[in-house]
Amino acid sequence: MIYFITGGTRSGKSSFAQKLALTLSENPVYVATARKWDGDFQKRIERHQQDRNENWTTYEEEKYVSKLDLRNKVVVIDCVTLWLTNFFTDLDDVDQALQEFKRETDVLKEVDATFIIISNELGMGLHADTEIGRRFTDLQGWANQYIAQCADTAVFMVSGLSMVLKGKLTNNL
Repeated sequence: MIYFITGGTRSGKSSFAQKLALTLSENPVYVATARKWDGDFQKRIERHQQDRNENWTTYEEEKYVSKLDLRNKVVVIDCVTLWLTNFFTDLDDVDQALQEFKRETDVLKEVDATFIIISNELGMGLHADTEIGRRFTDLQGWANQYIAQCADTAVFMVSGLSMVLKGKLTNNL
């Protein structure tokens, strides 16, 4: 089962995903895909860590989430944008980064687990003013389309409110 949660920055994606996970499991798993780029980013990571209690198991995996043993778990993957950033930074090629991401997604689809995958909608705001920014926005858009296609349920978050785009939520969220 795949839930795809997408929306803009600070739209409530992570808190929604965590609430959903806790309705599905008393002991969910959180997979952080972020690299610790700088001090500001470290503060963001710490804020996210404070949002979870001791019931959560946390793994940090920058790219190859499929190597983790996630069978029979409820797993929040936060987030596609940072996951893609890691592939894109290491490969410096949009097509290769997208293929690696799709391969990882395809492996996860075969795991007997429930995945709640968080992503950002980058293409809804200002257009990137750099060539690399535009390339990454394209990559993000294509990756989001792929995850949405694979997902059983897709939810768009706006101002802390959820809009179900595909499938359904059965847990009164």
